[in-house]
Amino acid sequence: MVVEQLRANGISDERVLAVMGELPREEFVPEPARPYAYEDRALSIGHGQTISQPFVVAAMTQALEPDAEGDALEVGTGSGYQAAVLGRLFRHVVTIEREPALGERAAAVLSRLGFANVEVVLGDGREGWPEGAPYEAVLVAAAGTSVPPALAGQLGEDGRLVMPLEYGPEDQELRLFWKREGKLESRLLFPVRFVPLV
Repeated sequence: MVVEQLRANGISDERVLAVMGELPREEFVPEPARPYAYEDRALSIGHGQTISQPFVVAAMTQALEPDAEGDALEVGTGSGYQAAVLGRLFRHVVTIEREPALGERAAAVLSRLGFANVEVVLGDGREGWPEGAPYEAVLVAAAGTSVPPALAGQLGEDGRLVMPLEYGPEDQELRLFWKREGKLESRLLFPVRFVPLV
């Protein structure tokens, strides 16, 4: 996975490559999907949600420029895999899930694997988690038409936010945002396909 899907497609942050090479991705997918855990595609995890393909997880993480002394916020816990990757690269991670069954399952897997620095909370991801703000990094694993104001407000100065934006029923693109003097600037990363932010 690391050699053929990540490094070969432009993932160059050695910390991201090392974490994704060590982390047991199969632990985060339902039993029937485990044989496909390392394939370069999204997999269903139930409740209408998916675990993103490895390349997308790596690219979003790399875009955040992980900071071992920083705090990160993830919107859309899903399987917990992205939160685990962030948990190895940031001091503390808060991840928000709206579907209780997914949140409970992710929290159990993260706890079993020893991720004491990842906090799974249930709630509306569009509102973020103000108790932990400001964040050096915010990752949104669902597509919306714009960055929710609460998330922009909880991003620290010079912080980075990565999120897929919708431009039509079939058009989404992953964008990297950064905060300068209180305002967000952004650039396009690549086209993607994510579940909607609800």
